[in-house]
Amino acid sequence: MRAWVLLSAVLSYLAGVKIYVELHQNSPILVCMDMNHASKETVDPTFLWIGPNENTLTGNSRINITNTGKLIVKDFLEGLSGLYTCTLSYKIIKAETQEENTIKKRYDFMIFAYREPDYSYHMAVRFTTKSCAGRYNGLLFRVLKKILDNLISDLSCHVIEPSYKCHSVKIPDHDFIYELFIAFQVNPFAPGWKSVCHESADCEDTTNHNILKARDRIEEFFWRQAFILYHHFNKTVPAMHFVDHSFQVIRVDNCRPGFGKNEGLHSNCATCCVVCSPGTFSPDVNVTCQICVSVHAYGATSCP
Repeated sequence: MRAWVLLSAVLSYLAGVKIYVELHQNSPILVCMDMNHASKETVDPTFLWIGPNENTLTGNSRINITNTGKLIVKDFLEGLSGLYTCTLSYKIIKAETQEENTIKKRYDFMIFAYREPDYSYHMAVRFTTKSCAGRYNGLLFRVLKKILDNLISDLSCHVIEPSYKCHSVKIPDHDFIYELFIAFQVNPFAPGWKSVCHESADCEDTTNHNILKARDRIEEFFWRQAFILYHHFNKTVPAMHFVDHSFQVIRVDNCRPGFGKNEGLHSNCATCCVVCSPGTFSPDVNVTCQICVSVHAYGATSCP
């Protein structure tokens, strides 16, 4: 039975038009008529909208249905995702006999809630050092983290998962040198980060904007380290200094619980975090929804 439910859902996805609505935004206008019928007169048309869970839709504060059969869903939420079906009924009347025939046409729309991914950045940088056993290595590491945290604290961003290792590096035409390979992640969820949302239900735009600014500040900081090294020191170079061109940055996308990416299923919204469909769930900030046949709702964050 569960397998059939999942198969039916998949067939519905394939049969209907897929529409993606950002969380807490209004859906596009769904028209209960194709282009062919819209260009002709329609006699005694009626429109019947059926929403997810096979409920007949009627107008309310969230559902707006016009007398011409157009549907708008306001303030779209995860639980509103699913199959929306409209049945258009109209009459064909024979002129010579006035005989009436009722024709019905069905239109399917698969609507999915989505949200923008949360950005974070993995960064890596290298510093020279006198020795891998030097006690100043850990000090430089801690001071660097503190500097970077202070640099981006007003953006509600912070450095997490910092680490370093010391390696000996052979430079062409030179002897071995020692370098600290430093790695860390920057994300926009420092303590108190929700204050930047200004009571907004979702603020990916704000947090993503802040993390982009944090990335630029950190990039500029290391650029200045290289500039100082080449322009403010003559022949005497500090034993511990930034290795020019060693700064690397990679953006990482995360989805909130109940959402995930699936380029195969949602190719028209491949970069979106789309609500997890029935039969799947996402318990954390992973990027994909996991299989769970006991889930029957959209946006599940656990597997019963």
